[in-house]
Amino acid sequence: MSAATILFAGTPEFAGASLRALVEANRVPAIVLTQPDRPAGRGRKMTESPVKLYARSQEIEVWQPATLKDPDVVEKIRELEPDVIIVAAYGLIFPQAVLDIPKYGCVNVHASLLPRWRGAAPIQQSILNGDEEAGICLMRMDAGLDTGPVYACAATPIGADETAGELHDRLAEMGGALLVAKLDDILHGNLDAISQDETAATYAGKIRRQNAAIDWDNSAEEIHRRIRAYNPVPGAYFTFNGESIKCWRAEVLDNPGGQSGRILEAGRSGIIVACRSGALRLLELQRPGKKRVTGAELAGQLKLVDKRLS
Repeated sequence: MSAATILFAGTPEFAGASLRALVEANRVPAIVLTQPDRPAGRGRKMTESPVKLYARSQEIEVWQPATLKDPDVVEKIRELEPDVIIVAAYGLIFPQAVLDIPKYGCVNVHASLLPRWRGAAPIQQSILNGDEEAGICLMRMDAGLDTGPVYACAATPIGADETAGELHDRLAEMGGALLVAKLDDILHGNLDAISQDETAATYAGKIRRQNAAIDWDNSAEEIHRRIRAYNPVPGAYFTFNGESIKCWRAEVLDNPGGQSGRILEAGRSGIIVACRSGALRLLELQRPGKKRVTGAELAGQLKLVDKRLS
């Protein structure tokens, strides 16, 4: 076949890895779609998405529709006669009118081993759940939420101390590599998409700040997973003397503990907190408006010994 017409739709850095992989493999999209610029940061400055910044650096035309349900947007996409639309963490709903346009459909790069962890936060949920592995799937999109048939998957073990941010970066690169490796097979019809097993489906919903609150009545292992899952966003946190303190890293101890949330030690060896079972040594923390510090440094700032966290 002649060179395929590819459209790419994505927004955050996870999507940027797939776009870079395409460009480096000389499969440059004709158009890149990304979400409109948004206010971000403390100054609420209008910010361009990572995908937009990279696309512009490669002189690829960028479209930023507010919705794909606009008939004019649908017609503009149809006029391009795309062979395939590749989607990675785009963030806008694809209506059936757009799904039906590409000759070889819309192919989504999804950060889980479907049908496990459909939805918005598969990386965080895989860590929260204590899964031993995570992965990437290439899925042919349909009208459902990550319900389409799957072309290919690649799995990877989750490290015992790996954070969501670290796993995200590894999976982003895996997604780009899998996409480039399988794209020609998809375009030549050499790869069958296999229907998902609906009985095995699980869902990973959107993350809200309150999800990251630490409950010391959980086991040390469960809290450790929460800290890892919400690093870097939104950051697991607890309350002490009215302050919301984020915990970025911790380690599990076999200490039998005591009353949940009771600080057992706070000094040069760091901060050790009793959990429902076991205890946690808090390694990296951050008070509101302050820089991150070690547990030992925070112990020097606050009177913590024998106090209780909430």
